[in-house]
Amino acid sequence: MNPKNNGNTPFEECDSVLNVSLSQRSLIIAANRGPITFEKKPDGNTEFKRGSGGLVTALTGLAQHVEVNWIACAVTEADRDWKEGVVTLSEQVGQIRVQFLAPDQEAYDGYYNVIANPLLWFLQHSMWDVPRAPVIDKSVWQAWKNGYVTINNKFAEAIIQNVHTVKNLPLVMLQDYHLYRVARFVRSGMKPSERPPILHFIHIPWPGPEYWQILPPAMRHEILDSLCAVDVLGFQTNADSLNFIRTCESFLPRAYVNFKRGRIWYRNHATFVRDFPISIDVEALEQLADSQQVDEYRAEIVESITDQKLILRIDRVEPSKNIIRGFLAYEEMLELYPQHRGKVKFLALLVPSRMDVHEYQDYLDELNAAAGRVNATYGDSDWEPIRLIVSENYSRAVAALELYDVLLVNAIADGMNLVAKEGPIVNRRDGVLVLSERAGAHQQLGIGAISISPCDVYATAEALHQALVMDAAEKKERAQRMRWVIKKEDIVDWLCRQLNTIDELNL
Repeated sequence: MNPKNNGNTPFEECDSVLNVSLSQRSLIIAANRGPITFEKKPDGNTEFKRGSGGLVTALTGLAQHVEVNWIACAVTEADRDWKEGVVTLSEQVGQIRVQFLAPDQEAYDGYYNVIANPLLWFLQHSMWDVPRAPVIDKSVWQAWKNGYVTINNKFAEAIIQNVHTVKNLPLVMLQDYHLYRVARFVRSGMKPSERPPILHFIHIPWPGPEYWQILPPAMRHEILDSLCAVDVLGFQTNADSLNFIRTCESFLPRAYVNFKRGRIWYRNHATFVRDFPISIDVEALEQLADSQQVDEYRAEIVESITDQKLILRIDRVEPSKNIIRGFLAYEEMLELYPQHRGKVKFLALLVPSRMDVHEYQDYLDELNAAAGRVNATYGDSDWEPIRLIVSENYSRAVAALELYDVLLVNAIADGMNLVAKEGPIVNRRDGVLVLSERAGAHQQLGIGAISISPCDVYATAEALHQALVMDAAEKKERAQRMRWVIKKEDIVDWLCRQLNTIDELNL
């Protein structure tokens, strides 16, 4: 691949061989959320809003060169009314066909709010307090059978329909933990000669087999059985890939695993397991960082921190992000190194997440209490040690990323953590990244970050102090290492590596 960063769509940055290969394909993407969301306006007209983020940018960027069909669950009533059709995203990107599934609310609630979140999410982030939770009772089993399995089957039916109607050879790209049962339904519902190649990318961590024992054997077997119906199974890190193979070795009878080749042979089918670390759209982020809106937020933040140094964290409000231990580490640093009192501000920009799940509501209450205790203990009328803002404002987040002296990412488990990659790209101070070993980003950014164990509050406190007093030359060298990796292995690289793998395997 030869990334050009020339302002073209992501697909244009793939090499010519891949371009020729995909020109003969029709792409079928399936994800819980679509690339657009429709809304009805007061005047009765309907308009759509394009999804944000590098994933949508990368995948929809293919539309200029191949037929793209995206299947997702409806989010709004306008989505349900619209159902399916072709939309024009922009002159540069072109058209994409979007199909919204409209399951009944009870089925969707079981699929999303009982099984996907929190059961699978908590399991894969190793977040369950096992002596107390989960409690897998009759209602959970009903949510599995009548919600998760049912909606996965609806996705499969829609994919099969698309396979039969697209113009060119189909390639199916499944996204994430919401759709673990889809691949087996697709393979079972089609003749061998009709089956399309399936690529499934999992965005969250995959823990070792010992943690998968939390799930009942029947659920676990159905998940593994279906994921081994995939042709290429992608994970964020090499550790996740190895953990998946180990899990199949432990719990999937008659599965033959080959760690060296990253292959599982099961039911006369080969599944190739690879790691494709996801990344950011560097060019789009740099353009946003230069915008007037970000300039205005940057001025506000500069005024609020005055001559203090800035420790920053930007996270969704999720227990896996380990926000409370981050506050405890800051508190311990202030106790161990009093010279930082009054001279360092901790800014936490937190985005509400899954507030309809009670574990998330409780966590927000707990982290508010933790920040309040630090402020009450060490703060005064002139200095607020922790400034906590709970809202979704990406422009403000980018402005803060430009200004940090220390960026704290201490997740207990994280598929990747794109904030860790966004920070070094836009930061103007050669800020230091303090990074959990259990964040997926550590595989690539450990070369420049200060590495920590997420549960070690004392070591995190020491890392924060080390970052604050680090000399300018070392800070610059660390920042340059990380910027080089992030720009080299950006969102374009993530997408092209997957498509190249399909090409290399002649699928």
